[in-house]
Amino acid sequence: MSRSILIIKPSSLGDIVHTLPAVAAIREKEPDAKITWVINPEWAPLLRGNPNVDHVHIFPRSEFRGLGAPANILSWWRRTRTICPDVAIDFQGLLRSALIAKISGAREIYGLSDGREGSKLFYHHIARVQRGDHAVDRYLKLAELFGAPAREPIRFPLPTGDAPPRFDPYPPFVVLHPYARGSKKSLSAPAIEQFCQALDPERVIVVGKSARQFRPPENCVDLTNQTSLLQLIWLIRKAAFVISVDSGPMHIAAASAQNLVSIHTWSDPRRVGPYRAEAWVWRNGTLTRADMLAGTGKLPRGRRFKTGDIASIIDLVTTNIRNQTRDRYSNEANVAD
Repeated sequence: MSRSILIIKPSSLGDIVHTLPAVAAIREKEPDAKITWVINPEWAPLLRGNPNVDHVHIFPRSEFRGLGAPANILSWWRRTRTICPDVAIDFQGLLRSALIAKISGAREIYGLSDGREGSKLFYHHIARVQRGDHAVDRYLKLAELFGAPAREPIRFPLPTGDAPPRFDPYPPFVVLHPYARGSKKSLSAPAIEQFCQALDPERVIVVGKSARQFRPPENCVDLTNQTSLLQLIWLIRKAAFVISVDSGPMHIAAASAQNLVSIHTWSDPRRVGPYRAEAWVWRNGTLTRADMLAGTGKLPRGRRFKTGDIASIIDLVTTNIRNQTRDRYSNEANVAD
């Protein structure tokens, strides 16, 4: 008889992307299991077409505020109690996520050793993780505790995305994602403008959500606040190169794009940087491949990204695009012959 498994990872965007390989490993171990994922509604499109997830259970956190909150919470509580999974795996590690596991009626609850807010009191099985581990590796350890070790290559099953209306993927373009929730992570308006100007004549598509405004040069298409999550995924997949600050879209790029530079100001790229070895990381004025980052020890204090730091990234991006163009023409010539 197949088992039912509840995956609890409501948010955020990057954390959900980090969880995908662990859930893929769980599916491989339990091919006939009924797997349900608890997720915030704004991130549910990330699971569209995911072969490792049978059902999505929405966690409408925004509805749990205001005058209607008590009725909404009670209604959601009742729906959650009907899940009754054999196992709940809490990848979030917070009190509310552990309570979701408890409310669901799960017979066994798995969680992480660094769970916060008293969440560990609810766990029957605890995966030992280190604070310095990359988020992907932490979640894989939780899957491994469940009996589902990951196999190479690590998979990030993301949807193909939706093309923005009337958008032509040719000629090739660079996606620039300069915004993050923390203001110290985001690029300044002058830096955004200078990136676009320095990449001219390459097309630059600026994406993300922000109230910040800048003056887009002629080679720049400003799609800030104008794409859905699935359209963002499509643009990242089609881009010749992605330049992104440390953010959820950066992790989508690390999972699905061919070429990426991730800009880190104060965050530790060893823990929350791109997981793919071939990606590039900017920190403190230096570009380093992800697989060359030191794995232990405390990093020097980071600093803000300055317009003077743009040149080295532009050299990397333009060289890569020229190589892509040369290879494409070479392949087309070989086919013609």
